Amino acid sequence: MVHQGDQWLASAYVDPSVFALRPDYRALLILADGLVPGPSDGVTDKLLRAAGDGAPADHPHVEAWREAFRAFGAKPQRTRPSVDALVRRAPQGLPRVDRLTDAYNAVSVLHAVPIGGEDVDRYRGPLRLVRATGDEPFDTVADGQPAVEHPSPGEVVWRDDEGVTCRRWNWRQCVRTRLGPTTTKAVFILDALAPMSDAALADAGSALVDALAATSPGVQIESRTLQPGT
Repeated sequence: MVHQGDQWLASAYVDPSVFALRPDYRALLILADGLVPGPSDGVTDKLLRAAGDGAPADHPHVEAWREAFRAFGAKPQRTRPSVDALVRRAPQGLPRVDRLTDAYNAVSVLHAVPIGGEDVDRYRGPLRLVRATGDEPFDTVADGQPAVEHPSPGEVVWRDDEGVTCRRWNWRQCVRTRLGPTTTKAVFILDALAPMSDAALADAGSALVDALAATSPGVQIESRTLQPGT
């Protein structure tokens, strides 16, 4: 499904119930068109190696995300915020996934910020962050087979008209919208809580844009920040 970038970004929103849970929450959305997908390569290997000396596991922003998970009933020791899982792996070497995922994982570790990437052309309707009812479908893989799960009532999830695209704020992405070998247009979501400042969030966004440009020369970028009052 083809989306007009500015219109699709303008339709994204965060439900007030999420801001009630964390009034300090902000989401920087970066829409990238003209991406060049493919396997990990020398460019992304360099990015990931540089990230090996990134944020420590006890970074204040990582701890803030653990607290946010606890607030809606998740146990961060079992279902870790994405940035928590990455910074713990960084000293041993970050995984090589593909060019686009490698780029945002490197920035995530270097700036201690959760980042997710989704294929925009697989979305159905607007992107929004809500508290789940528990009935929403989430397509995933269990024991090597396609499966459909449902979030817990009150869980913070990203979703579109078809179902949940990412569970537990930034824990696990669905199969349908994940980046793949044909992805040329993607949205990257950078999640921020206090103590991350607006300036630090903007710096992380700029680093991601630079990383995407390194892997995809000529990429076109649009962005929007979702925060209370928007």
